[in-house]
Amino acid sequence: MFFGQFQHSLDEKGRLMVPARFRELLEGGAYITQGFDRCLMVMTETYFKQVYERVNAMNLADPTTRLLRRLIFANAYPVEVDKVGRILVPQLLRQFAGVENEAIVAGQGDYFEVWLPSAWNEQMTQIQNTEANNQRFSTLNLSSQKNG
Repeated sequence: MFFGQFQHSLDEKGRLMVPARFRELLEGGAYITQGFDRCLMVMTETYFKQVYERVNAMNLADPTTRLLRRLIFANAYPVEVDKVGRILVPQLLRQFAGVENEAIVAGQGDYFEVWLPSAWNEQMTQIQNTEANNQRFSTLNLSSQKNG
């Protein structure tokens, strides 16, 4: 699984260094696509196929479904980790996320995100809001007792 956050640079060709602990998870292939909050999502091939199957099973007559398909699939590109540990981030996606020289790579469990550092800092401000977190976590049952 992808956990943690790392700051890495992109070279002049748009290649992003992937954190060492993430590289082995991408050995079976991966896809990069546009994310939902002006970030990029990098998914293993296995996870991307799961997303594909779920979205593909949605009602094509629904306009929201068509927009979601366009968002994810029209912006998806296969990526491979090179010998040095980098992936090529397509120019279209770099422009979308505003990523040029530096990026934050943030693990999200089944995938990781690529952020413009200033946009990631905004996310961190939201994440670190104590009052909001009290409300967010109150909806989870984090007790040590097992249910059922």
